[in-house]
Amino acid sequence: MYTTLGLLQSVGVGFAAIVVVILAIFVASVVISAIKVVKEYERGVIFRLGRVQGGPKGPGLFILLPMVDRMVKIDLTAVFISTEPRPGNRSGQTTRRHRQG
Repeated sequence: MYTTLGLLQSVGVGFAAIVVVILAIFVASVVISAIKVVKEYERGVIFRLGRVQGGPKGPGLFILLPMVDRMVKIDLTAVFISTEPRPGNRSGQTTRRHRQG
C-alpha cells in the first residue's frame, strides 16, 4: 500500500489528486445510477421514501434522487396463452393475461 502511494508521489501525483480522482469516480457512479430510462411499452412508478409520487410515468428519461427515490417498471405488453379445450368452452379459445413485473 505504502510503496504504491510512494511511487505515485514520486511520479508527481499528489495525495490530493488521488482523493479528487476517487471522489470524481464516486460522484459519476451516483449520477449514472440516478438516470432511469422507461421504454415505450413500459411505465414507471416512482416511490419517494416509500410513498408514490404522482401516477405512472413514461415513456422517457427520468432522473431520480439517489437513495431517496425508487422506480418500479411495469410492463404493459399482453401475453396470450393458448388453453386446452374444455367441455362447454369453444375450442381454440385464448386467454389474455398481462405480464407481471
